[in-house]
Amino acid sequence: MRKVVVTNLVSLDGYVAGPGGDLSVMPIDHGFDRYNLERLRTADTILMGARSFGGVIGFWPEVLEDPSFSPAVQMDPSTAPIHAEIATRNHEARKVVISDSLTPADAEPWADSTTIVPRAEAHDTVRQLRADDGADIIVFGSPTVWNDLLQAGLVDEVHLLVGPAVVGGGVAAFREGTAARLRLIDHRRLDGSALVLLSYAVEGAEPD
Repeated sequence: MRKVVVTNLVSLDGYVAGPGGDLSVMPIDHGFDRYNLERLRTADTILMGARSFGGVIGFWPEVLEDPSFSPAVQMDPSTAPIHAEIATRNHEARKVVISDSLTPADAEPWADSTTIVPRAEAHDTVRQLRADDGADIIVFGSPTVWNDLLQAGLVDEVHLLVGPAVVGGGVAAFREGTAARLRLIDHRRLDGSALVLLSYAVEGAEPD
């Protein structure tokens, strides 16, 4: 069975974005990109909601053409190979987007590798993805999507990159009403980073 693995950056007070969805207040550093690449190397499918997909498709195709498009690369050119590989893997992976509003035209230039799934079909689609052969299914961002899947028993692992910031409000990692039992499977400080990785297996995840 393939695994659905959620990876999110989280503040010390449990938020994945600040007030109004502001990501600039989040404690991001180079460890975040390096760990995302680590996860992408284990996956062949990326599962997202519409907002996260919009952010990804508005950024990584440009980085694929020119890594210096990334502000992180502009500040530190030594990170260019990491960003170039992330851009390539995002381009090559199958993208599955849970949305009632997006159309195939919104998926350009990734239309050929992107499937848009209505919310009502999300659970059945993810069940089929987990049952298919292949590598991991990775979820970046997309807290509305993965909270729903976690509640439905369709998430296998949750990886939280906890950073040294208290943002005081915003988008909570875990939404009210989401309940799950988790078992710690890894914990470490990322090399050269202020981020601490806490990886959990979801107990009682739905079998394939």
